[in-house]
Amino acid sequence: MENLISLVNKIQRACTALGDHGEATSLPTLWDSLPSIAVVGGQSSGKSSVLESVVGKDFLPRGSGIVTRRPLVLQLHKIDNGKEYAEFLHLPSQKFYDFVAVRKEISDETDRETGQTKQISSVPIHLSIYSPNVVNLTLVDLPGLTKVAVDGQSEGIVQDIENMVRAYIQKPNCIILVISPANQYLATSDAIKMSREVDPTGERTIGVLTKIDLMDKGTDAVDILEGKSYRLKFPWVGIVNRSQQDINKRVDMASARRKEREYFSTSREYKHLASRMGSEYLAKTLSKHLEGVIKSRIPGIQSLINKTLADLEAELSHLGKPISTDAGGKLLVIMDICRAFDQIYKEHLDGTRSGGDKIYHVFESQLPSALKKLQFDKQLSMENIKKLITQADGYQPHLIAPEQGYRHIIESSLVTIKAPAEASVNAVDIILKELVRKAISETMLKQFPSLRKEVERAANKSLERMKNESRKATLMLVDMECCYLTVDFFRTLPQEVEKGGNPTQSIFDRYNETYLRRIGERLNTLLLPCLLQYVNMVLSGLVNSIPKSVVHCQVREAKRSLLDHFFAELGRKKPSQLSKLLDEDPAIMERRSSLAKRLELYKSAQMEINGVSW
Repeated sequence: MENLISLVNKIQRACTALGDHGEATSLPTLWDSLPSIAVVGGQSSGKSSVLESVVGKDFLPRGSGIVTRRPLVLQLHKIDNGKEYAEFLHLPSQKFYDFVAVRKEISDETDRETGQTKQISSVPIHLSIYSPNVVNLTLVDLPGLTKVAVDGQSEGIVQDIENMVRAYIQKPNCIILVISPANQYLATSDAIKMSREVDPTGERTIGVLTKIDLMDKGTDAVDILEGKSYRLKFPWVGIVNRSQQDINKRVDMASARRKEREYFSTSREYKHLASRMGSEYLAKTLSKHLEGVIKSRIPGIQSLINKTLADLEAELSHLGKPISTDAGGKLLVIMDICRAFDQIYKEHLDGTRSGGDKIYHVFESQLPSALKKLQFDKQLSMENIKKLITQADGYQPHLIAPEQGYRHIIESSLVTIKAPAEASVNAVDIILKELVRKAISETMLKQFPSLRKEVERAANKSLERMKNESRKATLMLVDMECCYLTVDFFRTLPQEVEKGGNPTQSIFDRYNETYLRRIGERLNTLLLPCLLQYVNMVLSGLVNSIPKSVVHCQVREAKRSLLDHFFAELGRKKPSQLSKLLDEDPAIMERRSSLAKRLELYKSAQMEINGVSW
């Protein structure tokens, strides 16, 4: 079971080394899932003395005001024999055999992070102590709760400390070790109050009562230690700390522990509780409890690691590999990114992704609707007929019927189809350009602003060229219908011969109002149905041929050669120009680096857990 605490120790050290301190970030945190014991207490609660008693060494900084200004992750490792020593995570190659030097290094490392401003930091210090006189245990010593800031500290530090402590102890995997002095009223303890807020049932809280020997005469802490006045799930543990006089006289921990055992075993009030009192009992209890909690959490930690590994690898895959430094590698990266964009663009058009269906809507709804709105009857108004008939044969009067006038009437009707046809070309162009932007957002192009801009420019330029070709081809379809009318249509027209008319009618009366009105009446009764039938026949053909032209010139070409010109230009670029195209967003680079470190952490943790012998 001792392997379990060592396992968590290794993972916690790896977390700190790779920047996982359990703080709220956009990265997944492994720290929060690891069971730990957080030590919480006020500045005068005797918290430091309890920790030193558990370790059996003087190693913590002392002084007035807020001494602990960074979380101290204290990892105790029991060794069979050998000399006691300490190691800091930030000084991995250095062993400290002098614990006075350990105290100094804690102070110095705190100042390196916070400066000498007496401010606090949530970045922890990792200290490992190897000794035959300790149990395997990990404790997190947090800054002591206070009500008043000292000189050199902002007024907000009181709240900052509370926020830091609460952030640690509110996590469900945190065991709360509450330190409270027996010579103060328990109900006023800030540490007790905060632990109640985050753990109202006391399931995660272990209480330690210090300074029992300093209580007023006639009073004792028996009711608390027996769980009568303030019940927790786990019994309270009483501690007798070294006095200030003992500290000044440098009384060693072995002597202090002996005095503590004697106090509880000989005290009339506490001798019936002596077997579960004292710092040695506390250390063993915490070690055993931590082992049990870790064992119960291991399956959940394994599941979390496996899921997070998959998520990290997926996001890293999406972000892509770091950019190569050589020109060939950069060109390959650009080509791969552009090919991926081209493939996604085709998938939008083909229906694998959304967007291509909008083009279908243009052909099935927008174009037919626009054609139906064309008002051909305006082309057959009397005013228009008069104009077309009189102008039909120029200076030559027509002999039988104004055929050129009929042609002009039909042509003027068909020409109006050009507007809906061109509108279809433009509508499809807009959709194709929208899909360019959409496909860019779904590829790695969004990570490279310059490359994204160049690809979008090249794609839009190609689409603009395709649109112009499509406009020419589509309008040509209408022009072909205008320039050559189907002969069968004319063979069905009645000849405009004046049967039964006045043969002596002057040629100068040929274009009078009566004559034109008579032609108009014949158009309305005989010719108009044939004309409308012919126009509808042309429309039914164009409503099918216009989409074919647009798809052939725009959609098909976009799928085949959207970036052909860009690729040709790319091959002629210099290495410096390729580098400018791959000016990746710094935020993306930082994200990739952070994810890679976090992936390394989770893989290391997975290996450590799998390596534990159950």
